Amino acid sequence: MSLVINTNIASLVAQQNLSTSNSQLKTSVQRLSSGFRVNSSADDAAGLARADQLKSQTRMIQAAMRNTNDGMSAMEVSDKAAEQITNIISRMGELAASAAQGTLDSTTRGYYSDEYDKLISEIDRIAQTTEFGGTKLINGSATSITMHIGFKSSSNDTLAISLAALTTGATSGLALTAGILATVTGALSGLGAVSAALKSVNDARSVYGASSNRLGVALNNLQVTFTNYQAAESRIRDADFAYETAIYTKNQIMVQAGTSVLAQANTLPQQALSLLR
Repeated sequence: MSLVINTNIASLVAQQNLSTSNSQLKTSVQRLSSGFRVNSSADDAAGLARADQLKSQTRMIQAAMRNTNDGMSAMEVSDKAAEQITNIISRMGELAASAAQGTLDSTTRGYYSDEYDKLISEIDRIAQTTEFGGTKLINGSATSITMHIGFKSSSNDTLAISLAALTTGATSGLALTAGILATVTGALSGLGAVSAALKSVNDARSVYGASSNRLGVALNNLQVTFTNYQAAESRIRDADFAYETAIYTKNQIMVQAGTSVLAQANTLPQQALSLLR
């Protein structure tokens, strides 16, 4: 090989290899400091796209989980209101049965009638004030609510829940009317209305309970899906520290070796000076 001093080929080769080693060491430092194997599209373009897709879907699943929890809360609010209405109707049945006694005079029967009528007003008050998220649940203004419990736009990602009208009146959900306990005949009629009203409330509560259970199952499924998607994203994006520390150590040694070799390569042209002695 020719002995030259203007161009140090060995030094250029050492610099090139040292630059490559420095770049690899930088990548190792970035992965170890961030905890991610994929920090940019240059690291793994396809992997980054897939990981970002999974990340987006997990965030939508989180929103669906919140929606499902809201649905369960709405059903609980409805059921508790219906439970109070059930207690009121049971008391009304007791009052109607008492007022049906033929030995009562009109004044005594009026005591039962007065409480009966006030309880009807309380049922309507409860129905008008029971709401969740601004939606009235049991006053008949809404016949159903639709929950978005998935993370896509198909019909399987929504759940419609029927809402019952638990208001009173001859043509309302609960056919309870005021003033009927004034006579024995009216009191007997009130007993029949109370039985029918109890059935209507129980039917509504069965829907609330079944819907709540279904939402609970949907929530469990979302939680499992969320965990699996998180794990899938982690396998793509996250760095394996056992592997990365081994690569980091190798790259660190390569940089140290490259630096040492470059220093030696830079001294090679000095051999030409020995020819001038």
